[in-house]
Amino acid sequence: MSRDTPVIGVTLVKRPGSPVMKVLHRRGLLAVGAAAALAVTGIVVLPAVNASAASGCRVAYTVANQWPGGFTGNITITNLGDPVNGWTLGWTFPDAGQKVGQGWSATFSQSGAAVTARSLDYNGNLGTGASTGIGFNGTWTSSNPIPASFTLNGVTCTGGVTNSPTPSRTPSSSPSTSTSPSTPPQGGTPLAANGQLHVCGVNLCNQNNKAIQLRGMSTHGIQWFASCVTNASVAALADDWKADLLRIAMYVQEQGYETNPAGFTNQVNQYVDLAESKGMYAIIDFHTLTPGDPNYNLDRAKTFFASVAQRNANKKNVIYEIANEPNNVSWQGIKSYAEQVIPVIRAADPDAVVIVGTRGWSSLGVSDGSDENEIVANPVNASNIMYTFHFYAASHTDSYRNVVSRASGRLPLFVTEFGTVTYTGGGAVDLGSSAAWLDLLDSKKISYANWTYSDANESSAALRPGSCAAGNWTNLSESGAFLRGRIRTADNF
Repeated sequence: MSRDTPVIGVTLVKRPGSPVMKVLHRRGLLAVGAAAALAVTGIVVLPAVNASAASGCRVAYTVANQWPGGFTGNITITNLGDPVNGWTLGWTFPDAGQKVGQGWSATFSQSGAAVTARSLDYNGNLGTGASTGIGFNGTWTSSNPIPASFTLNGVTCTGGVTNSPTPSRTPSSSPSTSTSPSTPPQGGTPLAANGQLHVCGVNLCNQNNKAIQLRGMSTHGIQWFASCVTNASVAALADDWKADLLRIAMYVQEQGYETNPAGFTNQVNQYVDLAESKGMYAIIDFHTLTPGDPNYNLDRAKTFFASVAQRNANKKNVIYEIANEPNNVSWQGIKSYAEQVIPVIRAADPDAVVIVGTRGWSSLGVSDGSDENEIVANPVNASNIMYTFHFYAASHTDSYRNVVSRASGRLPLFVTEFGTVTYTGGGAVDLGSSAAWLDLLDSKKISYANWTYSDANESSAALRPGSCAAGNWTNLSESGAFLRGRIRTADNF
């Protein structure tokens, strides 16, 4: 699927030259901190301004969200020259009323209209052809023109830049959207573009053996929020959000599958069909959380996956997630479970990707004081599989990102669930940490689904309370507006 978010292209010339705490909580994972964030309402994308190419490095500056007196600026830096070990990006705002507020993925400072952004430890090294993204929430007073030029490590951009007319800025409480299916964009839907997926090396690859990244949303528990998964709501995800993926969270306990196996199996299958009709992939999530040992549900898992795999074996859009967040269980226990459930799926559907949960609420063991080494040393004995990583951005920051950055070169990872808030599912939305996480996932082509596409009364929900009953799929929360802006940027299929 192609996406049509324009960017402002600027070409630059570059010359060579903590102890782990164990905490049990409702959503899982470890709490290590929190941060406040600015609200983002409405989405107004400015038209592109292009510069001629030059050797060295390239910058794309995008104003993706704008509201009265404020805006979100996203910047992508691509290194076209020799490898860089640490970088400083500078620019001058054309209007003195423009100010950088909260930033992410860089350290920002401003003196007058001049702004400096410095790399962090995890994104300072840029090899030839590598890119990194940074961003900020800013303010403006009388006008909000784009910067005319940038410097990288003190070298001024030499490419000519011609500004397009600045569009009018219309305040909006939520982005416009359509709840009915529309003509797919050029290149077709994600499903049409990619077909049957498979694991190649540490990547998720499409039918053409190209490494790809899927981006989308997870439902909340379908026993509670079925009204949020409708033809209209999934059409909004596909057509307006440009999402590639719907994760179907079927709880096993907590009034879920164990209470009505046939009913919940049918419900999951209906949602798979709905995602397929919109050209999206579907993750069937066997949402085990309490108790944390997936072996408690081993027989249920075999029964459920035998049924859904046989029913959906001929579909190309299905991915199986066999254990949501194992906790208080060893990696060996999780591995044993996986090696008993995967053959059940393979007997009916030999080609689909299977995702295996990891220790410590799917934190690769980090929340239990471990890391990816235990999996690398003792991997699941199966092919075409990936391993789960979950995070909550206000609680899990650099130490978790560092593990994922390292592990992504050793294991095929899929972030099947993450939140913009704390591990509880509530608290303040941390836009800075959320953006840092998504920048990392984008750079590593790690696919992800955000928690949640629901109107739950918690700040992690993408929709405001009451939206699903009203059928209002444009009534986005702060988290929803941020995720929509990230997900609808262009795919690279």
